Amino acid sequence: MEIELKYKVPTEEVAEAIWENEMFADLEEPDSREELCLDARYYDTAGCDLAKNEIAYRIRKEGQRWVAALKWKGRSEEGLHTREEINVPVMGDIPDPMVFSESKIGRELLEILGGRGLRCFLETRFHRKRFRIDTGTGLFEFSIDQGKIITEYGELPISEAEIELFSGETEELRQLGDKLQKEFGLEPEDASKYARGINMILENKDRS
Repeated sequence: MEIELKYKVPTEEVAEAIWENEMFADLEEPDSREELCLDARYYDTAGCDLAKNEIAYRIRKEGQRWVAALKWKGRSEEGLHTREEINVPVMGDIPDPMVFSESKIGRELLEILGGRGLRCFLETRFHRKRFRIDTGTGLFEFSIDQGKIITEYGELPISEAEIELFSGETEELRQLGDKLQKEFGLEPEDASKYARGINMILENKDRS
């Protein structure tokens, strides 16, 4: 399961101030800071069968490697996002649902698709700065993302901060989030990048 807190970052200046701030300096894992470009493509059928079943199929380029992911049973409240997730390393951005066939959700995916083809309908491109936080009782990843969501109907900006729980308790995750939120007056982000893109697509479809 993926568990993370998301916050809206209003400007590039605030993003840089957060990155340079030392509020987590005593917890930061040495040599864990890095920056990378992430390019994610989301796939569905022409009839949006996966979206209708609340499943997201993503293939993302992370540096020099490609990773396919399925995400499902997602929910969010006050910036806290929880969802089931599986990841599989792949060779490129051509969708192949069979890479998930050994999992229960993968078999459900194949049944939903019923042999129908997949197309990329949504893309996110962003620059990520990140480091790990080790509290001694939990391990977390802090990141700042800046970029854009791309659909056939236009683009939306990405500017957000995330703290993801790798191991430990959700309560400690919330404590870290509260510290960040109070320091910079950040607003929780309840919509994922995928959800924001989907909403844009649906709103424009309704108008046409």
